[in-house]
Amino acid sequence: MAHTCSVYGLGVEVNVPIAGLAGLASPRRVDVRMALGSMPLGIDAALSVEWRDYYISPDRNAAGVPHVRVSRRAEHDYFRIAYVDGTVIAVDTQGREVWATWPQEATVEDTATYLLGPTLGFVLRLRGVTCLHASAVAIDGRAIALVGPAGSGKSSTAAAFARLGFPILTDDVAALIDEGEHFRVQPAYPRVRLWPESVESLFGSRDALPRITPTWEKRFLDLQDGRYRFQREPLPLAALYFLAERSADADAPWIETFGAREALVSLVANTYANYLLDKSMRAGEFEVLGRLAASVPLRRVTPSADLGRIGELCERIADDCRGI
Repeated sequence: MAHTCSVYGLGVEVNVPIAGLAGLASPRRVDVRMALGSMPLGIDAALSVEWRDYYISPDRNAAGVPHVRVSRRAEHDYFRIAYVDGTVIAVDTQGREVWATWPQEATVEDTATYLLGPTLGFVLRLRGVTCLHASAVAIDGRAIALVGPAGSGKSSTAAAFARLGFPILTDDVAALIDEGEHFRVQPAYPRVRLWPESVESLFGSRDALPRITPTWEKRFLDLQDGRYRFQREPLPLAALYFLAERSADADAPWIETFGAREALVSLVANTYANYLLDKSMRAGEFEVLGRLAASVPLRRVTPSADLGRIGELCERIADDCRGI
């Protein structure tokens, strides 16, 4: 039985249920079909001369195997994404179909950690959607994006906003609706993913939130459990907040205006799955980001090194947004 939902603005059909997508609205149309547990003919075989490396991650395991290897068939009809743990994902070049297989010791939910982030992020890029490496929060009917690389505190800040009663649109991948002079942010799915250290800081114990899967330490905040809110409709983008390195200064957190040129450089560095873009896709992205930097207020945020003050950071960001 197929399961359908709307995520990142896409109508997605999956042949098996994925827990993170539970409770999402059914789409008006299906844009992407996912077949989990199978591959199209020839894709799951060992790489041969008909495949060419498209991207190899610099990170490798102790045996020297890249964490991620992306290949493309000579016919340019499929991408094949091979992860170091044995998970293999195939995506057609139009971003309409996805297949996935995984090793015997893994589960569908383990594979979903790839599907709901990197895979759908890549699908969006193939379909021409610009995505920021950002979490997004709703403030008084508008969205703000918390932009930054992995480890910058996007998810922890989003979770802190959720604790203060603010609805959350997305965690880690912010898909933008390009309306020319204005942009809107698409909602993702109702979870914020957190490392145990962040869970302990925000909720008092590393085990205060459930694991995403039994095989991984990362936890999730369920935005549908009644205490928190998930923003289900897209919202206009009010401002971008770039998370800088945490500071031990007693005046932290603080917020500064970010110059458009400097912000554009940071935007280029913090689009999602940008390492998978070809030259034409990069050129299109740069044009979109130029308009984004010119039309949306830009801020640099320096959080406090004291994670106990993260609520104060959220309040300052909310006050700043309301003043725009």
